[in-house]
Amino acid sequence: MGIFDFLTGEFIDVIHWTDDTRDTMVWRFEREGHEIKYGAKLTVREGQAAVFIHEGQLADVFTPGLYMLETNNMPIMTTLQHWDHGFQSPFKSEIYFVSTVRFNDLKWGTKNPIILRDPEFGPTRIRAYGTYSVRVSDPAKFLSEIVGTDGEFTMDEISYQIRNIIVQEFSRVIASSGIPVLDMAANTADLGKLVATAISQTVANYGLVIPELYIENISLPSAVEAALDKRTSAGLAGDLGRFTQYSAAEAMTEAAKNPSGGGGMGAGLGMGMGIAMADRMTGQSGPWGAQPQPAQAAPPPPPPPPEKVWHIAEAGETRGPYSRAAMGRMAGDGGLTRDTQVWTAGQDGWMRAGDVAELAQLFTVMPPPPPAP
Repeated sequence: MGIFDFLTGEFIDVIHWTDDTRDTMVWRFEREGHEIKYGAKLTVREGQAAVFIHEGQLADVFTPGLYMLETNNMPIMTTLQHWDHGFQSPFKSEIYFVSTVRFNDLKWGTKNPIILRDPEFGPTRIRAYGTYSVRVSDPAKFLSEIVGTDGEFTMDEISYQIRNIIVQEFSRVIASSGIPVLDMAANTADLGKLVATAISQTVANYGLVIPELYIENISLPSAVEAALDKRTSAGLAGDLGRFTQYSAAEAMTEAAKNPSGGGGMGAGLGMGMGIAMADRMTGQSGPWGAQPQPAQAAPPPPPPPPEKVWHIAEAGETRGPYSRAAMGRMAGDGGLTRDTQVWTAGQDGWMRAGDVAELAQLFTVMPPPPPAP
């Protein structure tokens, strides 16, 4: 390296950081061949902070802006006199860039169920999951407490610890909230704010803040969900009689799925329990000696089917409609013969009266023609 290149490196030094990884929280500025010089320019962009470490100690924190570094790390005149160090300063200064933007859409969830005492169901287990965002609020504390001398620190290195803090505080808040399980879905926004407030002091010790925390879902064990489904089904059934029929149908359905291994016995037991429950709750006669209730009136018979009517075609004209009785009288006086074209609703076109089963019977009851004299 020529003397001009050396002097250029001594007089000009621009320090800045641009990040396109979207998950880097801290990045250390590295110099190749020479140290940070006296009068170097430091550019800190929006969404960043720069922490200046001088001789192993935290010296200053720079917020967004343009700065001229005038430190005693390596003044030019001193450097030119240090021939024995090969123009390398015996003291080192470092600059760590810290991202202060929000890291969004980070996942959290309970690995194991949380046990709480529900006012309606008693001891109950629930699971929950959601998302949160995190941001560095105190770069100096974050660097000294978490990062240390790591030259590139990413969000993944601390997300596991934050998830543990969220789950711990969520378990405590949800257990002491007193909110019934069935009402938690309507209060997820308030629960999220309570959890974010509860963890704020803990993460503040790391130099972090949780601007947002969302609870996307709170789920119950499958057994409790099945019981809720049965309760909903009973409500949809309307009365206990229909619920008994519903329970019996469910038992037979389960038995059909398992025809071997006592499926029929299980179906009979389920039906018997359903009928017995109905008897006990409605007071019908049964093994408990309850008095029988008055029998309900039988439903009225269905209305008779509508009578067919017929149309007759003669000489290019149609007549009718005629009832079957009228058609019988016409057959008796000769106004209707087997060759007469007839039609009724639902019939595919005009047909001979003798080919229609309902009308053919009218001609069989007529007396035969008288014998010849």
